[in-house]
Amino acid sequence: MEKDIEFLEKVSELFIQNGAKTVTMDDIAQELKISKKTLYQKYQNKEALLEEVLTYKLEKVIAKMRNLDETIENAVERMYSRDQDIEKASRTNDSVMLRQLIKYYPQIFNKHMLFFSEKLSEILAHNIERGRKQGLYREDFDAYFYSKLFFQLTMTYDNSPFLDTTNISREQYQHETLNFYMNAITTEEGKEVMKEFKPSYH
Repeated sequence: MEKDIEFLEKVSELFIQNGAKTVTMDDIAQELKISKKTLYQKYQNKEALLEEVLTYKLEKVIAKMRNLDETIENAVERMYSRDQDIEKASRTNDSVMLRQLIKYYPQIFNKHMLFFSEKLSEILAHNIERGRKQGLYREDFDAYFYSKLFFQLTMTYDNSPFLDTTNISREQYQHETLNFYMNAITTEEGKEVMKEFKPSYH
């Protein structure tokens, strides 16, 4: 199991640094010092390996988020915690790997983004359920739908045709997106708690 994780980590780094299309099975075999025969015995083709790498990376991010969801009780604090996983996930949108995935392997990209969207929405909906019990979130909105909207906003910094990223930094965009979402879902009590945890943007 540890060997599999080590393998997937190394392969994912190759894809991230050089691109999903650019890296060949030859490159992977050479870099990891294994034979091509061994590699092809485990993976029928590069697409199958890409699928496994993406699944591994996304599940790793989701596991961290779930863990944080369990360790921070206050629902508003949870959203404003110094957890950077969502931001890191959005940041990978501008990597060579993701750009090539979108261009050359759109089916794989869309499948895994849909998977990530579903899992993240479940985590956010759980946070809303907790916040409602704590009196911090409103009751009059669809938790799952709002979670999907937040995911959509968070992930569009690099590929929205309507956003001038030369004038808006990623940090500002993420900060304002979270504030927009939180202001939409919190009660008056929740907004008071927001003041305590909301970092100021400079």
